Amino acid sequence: MPGRAARFTVATMDDTYAYRAAGIATRDRGHTLFARTMGYVAATTGLFALGAYLGRDLPGAAAFVAYLGAFAALIAMQFAVRRSRQTTVVLLAGFGLLMGVAVAPTLVYYADTDPQALWQAGSATALFVAAFGAAGYATRRDLTALARLCFWALLALLVFGIVLIFVNIPNGSLIYSVLGLIIFAGFIMVDFQRLRRSSAVESAPLLAASIFLDILNVFLFFLRIFRGGNR
Repeated sequence: MPGRAARFTVATMDDTYAYRAAGIATRDRGHTLFARTMGYVAATTGLFALGAYLGRDLPGAAAFVAYLGAFAALIAMQFAVRRSRQTTVVLLAGFGLLMGVAVAPTLVYYADTDPQALWQAGSATALFVAAFGAAGYATRRDLTALARLCFWALLALLVFGIVLIFVNIPNGSLIYSVLGLIIFAGFIMVDFQRLRRSSAVESAPLLAASIFLDILNVFLFFLRIFRGGNR
């Protein structure tokens, strides 16, 4: 009996050490994924700024073509992620650069008419993303249902935006922007929870693209709000 007890104790200790080692490895992969993803987000943002600078004098048609190119790069990333991480990273870089060119006319417009709105929107976006990103990263509740809800809400918002083109609704632009912020608050929480739960480092470029799009949309919604308030 003492021998069996000793063997049981040793086996239990080995299992404990194995569980601890597995937990440490999982945390290390999670930390690596977080650092790599946020590094990609920062690099994509820098390339977006470069694209916006390069496209500041381009006509609207060129911006539209750049938008289509960014959309194509985003789709191509979905197929390249399982084949080549290097290709996925290159596509992410191209996506950020082209998206900057696409949004350049909008940024130039605000810079010419109300430059203060750019700074206000940038500051508000940083606080907004930090708050809801931290909430999504920390929560233990499964946000899968929230992701589906936000997807359908976004489609409804797009329809509402089309209606605003043809129908004059009082404070329609403000309503549109506030609803957009609510929807993307949900998307930010979902994406940051995905970032915490995922352990596949190769998914970092796709997560970075998703988080970057969240940030960009929040920034544009805040631009509309602060432009209206300043006017």
